[in-house]
Amino acid sequence: MVSKADTIVAIATPPGRGGLGIVRVSGPASLGLAAAISRRNLSLVPRQAHFCKIHDHEAAVIDEGLLIFFQGPASYTGEDVLEIHAHGSRIVLNQIVDHVLKAGGRLARPGEFTERAYLNNKIDLLQAEAVADLIDATSTHAARSAMRSLEGEFSGCINRLLEQIIHVRTFVEGALDFPDEEINFTSGYDIEKQLADISANLETIIAQARQGAILREGVSLAIVGRPNVGKSTLLNRLAGREAAIVTEIAGTTRDPVEQDLLIEDIPIRAIDTAGLRQTGNKIEQEGIRRTHNVMVGADIVVYVTACNEKTGNNDPWLQQYADKKIVLVTNKIDICGSGPSIQTFDEGIVNVSLSAKTGAGMDLLIEQLKTLLGVQEMFEDVIMARKRHLQSLEKTWQFIHAASCIAREKTETELMAEELRQAQEALGEITGRYAADDLLGSIFSSFCIGK
Repeated sequence: MVSKADTIVAIATPPGRGGLGIVRVSGPASLGLAAAISRRNLSLVPRQAHFCKIHDHEAAVIDEGLLIFFQGPASYTGEDVLEIHAHGSRIVLNQIVDHVLKAGGRLARPGEFTERAYLNNKIDLLQAEAVADLIDATSTHAARSAMRSLEGEFSGCINRLLEQIIHVRTFVEGALDFPDEEINFTSGYDIEKQLADISANLETIIAQARQGAILREGVSLAIVGRPNVGKSTLLNRLAGREAAIVTEIAGTTRDPVEQDLLIEDIPIRAIDTAGLRQTGNKIEQEGIRRTHNVMVGADIVVYVTACNEKTGNNDPWLQQYADKKIVLVTNKIDICGSGPSIQTFDEGIVNVSLSAKTGAGMDLLIEQLKTLLGVQEMFEDVIMARKRHLQSLEKTWQFIHAASCIAREKTETELMAEELRQAQEALGEITGRYAADDLLGSIFSSFCIGK
């Protein structure tokens, strides 16, 4: 657990050479350290930059730069914070850190500055996680979504739901406390309607959170099919470069070839795989075994055939993975003389006819991938969500659904009260109202040091 008596220090800028480097200090000794570092009795005005020479612990001048003091609680952590802006030499920055350590400070743990902000009620747990998500954002929409969470948009949705649940809980438990009043659940207060509203709001948030999880974590896409149907050419077309070797020799690809893509702001890890066929070649057999492993772990399987090799959705290789999200691709339409098109089979599987070589029909494939992922045209309402958020939201929905069933039967009010209590706790886990220490440790340990 964080000790408020400690003064912590860390380099806040990324490793490497740069024109600017920042050392961040937080804790009760921050202001005193400004005098020790500058060797002057500076009268630091909060939030104003003060130029000075920077000294090490032996009083030697090591640089010159800026000191900026943020007086608590009006600071990032809620404590006194000192930022030391120097040139971005790792040697210089480490000397500054060493000075603070010798003056009684200690190195910050990963994420400890943000953890202190959370513990000092500057931000809630969702906002703390949004800081890390903003730093790690891999697309414009992901950054915007993380920023909305940091500004409290996701927290606001959760807190409004909590208020709804608490309101219903108050009524239900009031009825339990005063059974002699003979309160009629259908008179004056419609519990079923209140629970239905909560459930509908939850479903909307869950849908937005699932899209946010795609933005944050991305998806894996396995490109599979028989040899020489153009799988590697399709990967290269998606990547916009020659990421995989393309030849006319069957079995060129043996090991899976991975490529990180950003398709219309959706992070995708596309994996080209060995061609599926019966073979006696042991090396190729191992490649096919790895292809199956890739298919098992993939979010989407793109099954490629050539237009002159009609196998489609009846291919026996494909039947093994009928439970997967699958897009069929009929490739090489440039040599068959046909144009791009989409066909939907009775099973709901969609076939996209395209040419990976010329790019014709690639827009149809991308649209189908977006449809399979449930991604909206624009991500304006997307919530940057993590797996734990989705788990808590889905648990909450289950508890609310159970309470709704009890409300319809108008029996077992005690059980309804218990379902509502669990729903409130599951939802409260998201913002940190009911966060356990081990959960906090797991979350903040994933942050970079200095944040």
